[in-house]
Amino acid sequence: MSDTHSTDGTDDTDGSKSTNGTDGFDPDGVKCVVWDLDGTLWDEIAVESATDDLPTPRPAALAAIDALAARGVLSSIASRSAPSVLDRLDAVPEVRARFLAPQVSWQDKSESLRRIAKDLGIAVDALVLVDDSPYERAEVEALLPDVRTLAPEDVPALLAAFEGREVTAESRERVRRYRTEETRRAEGERFEGSREEFLRRCDMRLTVGAATADEIPRALELAARTHRLNSSGLTPDRLRELASSEGHELFTARMTDRFGEYGIIGAALVEHTHRTDRNASATSAGPAASPTPAVWSVPLLALSCRVAGRGAAAAFLFRLMERAREAGAEEFRVTLRPTDANLEMRILLRQAGLRRMDDTATATGAATAADSAVLGRTLQGDLPGSPAWLHVSDREDTEA
Repeated sequence: MSDTHSTDGTDDTDGSKSTNGTDGFDPDGVKCVVWDLDGTLWDEIAVESATDDLPTPRPAALAAIDALAARGVLSSIASRSAPSVLDRLDAVPEVRARFLAPQVSWQDKSESLRRIAKDLGIAVDALVLVDDSPYERAEVEALLPDVRTLAPEDVPALLAAFEGREVTAESRERVRRYRTEETRRAEGERFEGSREEFLRRCDMRLTVGAATADEIPRALELAARTHRLNSSGLTPDRLRELASSEGHELFTARMTDRFGEYGIIGAALVEHTHRTDRNASATSAGPAASPTPAVWSVPLLALSCRVAGRGAAAAFLFRLMERAREAGAEEFRVTLRPTDANLEMRILLRQAGLRRMDDTATATGAATAADSAVLGRTLQGDLPGSPAWLHVSDREDTEA
């Protein structure tokens, strides 16, 4: 809150709107809502309080935060105020527990948002700022134009945008899992050994298997919400359609470590191309030659940003390549649509030995989009191995 602004959603100097509101709002892209404190979460200015007690939060704001959490949307704080306010907030655990990676300082709001995104491991454009100050909203809009900003009176419209959307079990657990992630990060900062030694100590275990019916909503959610580790941007509707069609198989990856469960962190759609097995002879007296898969094509590989930097994406991809070879495939392909966000995915695919192919048609004969490419490699010879600190297994084996 600032003494240089009005609270009616207009800029005092020229009367223009600085908030960009909820017009054209896509809730699938929102991973965290960042709340201002003074004038937004509560009415008063905390540093002007005559006591150490914080102002009472607005019940409607807390209810909105809880409603968002139930839908898997995180909440954080960006407040231009004395850092001691955050210390005082720690003394109110029933309020403090609602927020992840809070930032309370005199730095610009845009810088606070960058730090929140970095701490949570998400893209800045996955944030939404709620702030009563037109000046603060304008500062963020100018320096972070991909971040949507809202005034407090826009919050009901924000919540309405999520109505009717499927809430997965993974979504309901997301806030708790990010809290667990804070514990991991804190322990990693205290650990005195190397990064690899810490990862080994985490005892991370990845299991890969064909998606069950109750895992499909999470796979669709990954297709919609992931950008950093998303190969093609295949839409959820298209993923659902292809996953249920002949010749396609959907795989998921789950991960755990000594801190707890990550849940389903990856999804991959595989398209099988078949050829006639030349080793099998077809005669009038015997069965026809058996089809064996010659190519595994992956129209979508998507992983949660929560596992970035831990080798999970590489382990999932490499295990898919191994399974393809075990199934008789001779070639492995991945559809890639390069974006500003998925550089990490592009690097991973190159490290896996995948290179652009002249033949850009899928197994069904459909050409890839003009802004996409097909990368491929042979499955003969040595395949890359998973990181040494990750235990990788097939779900079929662990459930046997």
